Amino acid sequence: MDALTATGPALLRTVGLSKQYPGVRALSDVGLELRAGEVHVLFGENGAGKSTLISLLAGAQSPSSGRIEIKGQPVRLHSVRDARDRGISAVFQEFSLVPHLSVAENLLLGDEPARFGVLRRGQLRAQAIQLLQSLDFQLDPDRLVGTLGRAEQQMVEIAKSLRAHLSVLILDEPTASLTDQETEQLFALIARLRARGVGIIYISHRMQEIGRIADRVSVLRDGCKVATLDAAEADESTLVRLMAGRSIEQVYPAIARQPGEVVLQLDGLSSRGGVRNATLTVRRGEVLGLAGLIGHGKSELMRTVYGLDAATGGSAYFKGENVTGLGPGAMIARGMFYMPPDRKNEGLVLDFHGRSNLTLGAFGQRVRRRFGIVHGGRERALAQDLSGRVELAHRNLLRPVGLLSGGNQQKVLFGKGLAMQADLYVFDEPTVGVDVGTRSALYGLIKQLTEAGAAVVVVSSDLPEVLHLAHRVCVVRAGSIVAELEGDDATESAVLRHFF
Repeated sequence: MDALTATGPALLRTVGLSKQYPGVRALSDVGLELRAGEVHVLFGENGAGKSTLISLLAGAQSPSSGRIEIKGQPVRLHSVRDARDRGISAVFQEFSLVPHLSVAENLLLGDEPARFGVLRRGQLRAQAIQLLQSLDFQLDPDRLVGTLGRAEQQMVEIAKSLRAHLSVLILDEPTASLTDQETEQLFALIARLRARGVGIIYISHRMQEIGRIADRVSVLRDGCKVATLDAAEADESTLVRLMAGRSIEQVYPAIARQPGEVVLQLDGLSSRGGVRNATLTVRRGEVLGLAGLIGHGKSELMRTVYGLDAATGGSAYFKGENVTGLGPGAMIARGMFYMPPDRKNEGLVLDFHGRSNLTLGAFGQRVRRRFGIVHGGRERALAQDLSGRVELAHRNLLRPVGLLSGGNQQKVLFGKGLAMQADLYVFDEPTVGVDVGTRSALYGLIKQLTEAGAAVVVVSSDLPEVLHLAHRVCVVRAGSIVAELEGDDATESAVLRHFF
């Protein structure tokens, strides 16, 4: 018998925990136990209830029924601050950072050292440096958070959660934006916390992570807990079957390669975003993968083509036309769809419902009448068609996109691209925070687009994703394309060699 369960209560426990929203039961009668020094993984499809559960445990919301116990004592968490005061800290996918403040100011926000009401900046900076060094995070304490990349912001968010007394740490997809090296740093930190007796609730869709760090895995489906397994029993096929209620035989589809005309050609393209002298071609009927460490320019390359970053040299040709320096509106009109990695800030209109977001890409093509008036019947018909193709439930068409799960938001973003009927699709980090079932569906859409004759570029920090989907892989390092690999040459070890 486990020593902790033999000698005392669990560190954290839920009993019959439920959460009801108007018309939706997001969580139903969930019982969960977290032990001291344990990594307990929550696994499930997007919309299964994981985010709702951790929001209750972190004090961000209150349950409709059921209770939360800390070391055997029932507690009522009134706020995130209340939960932190009790030793529970959460790092959510959506960061709670202040962009115009420095790293140091964000780390100690709400607990700034002061005397007679005057901020002691030297002491604040010293405390921030001490915290960052203890975590081995290479971050400039004076840099504004708004100028950091997503991976660096993730590190700030994690460091912020660790500044106070901690007994329970909740991590929601913490490695989604981290490089392999940064992930290793995080895992080393988790090992140190476990040794101190901290209990960790960890949400991840990455099978290799579960095998690496989990002690136990609880699977959620449709708001209910369907099983808790020891990590040794949690093989991929078992977890996928429990998660989806079905077997997913093949996550990555075989995509036929039928290279046609050149859709995009770059000749020595450079940009203010750090792209240097990039040259490549993208053809119809094939998938080009862009791989590289975060911050080395793989996303900036396609953002320059799309007009989000200013070009400073070289040329970009789209379907034979020099489009260097054109903005996003002009590129959309010419047939390019760019799906950004930050769906909430750059990809979707969160206050609009699912139907309007799906059909935004078709305005001017398929749903607009004369004088800019939207044809309601065409919009509804198109939204129904698109929702079926991306496997988005009908009820989500009428809900604000900001209330949907991350996976459903990603489906809406894919559907928006399908509505455009583009010649070039660029998917930048297409499956960040997306479960295995949704990944399989989205990969199937990439296959359909490619085999229908579109040109597709997949930009991803998930190396297996790039290697399984792409026919050719370009490696970007320090803003330059340093290698182009295909066939038997496109192996994980070969790509990693070029990373460094």
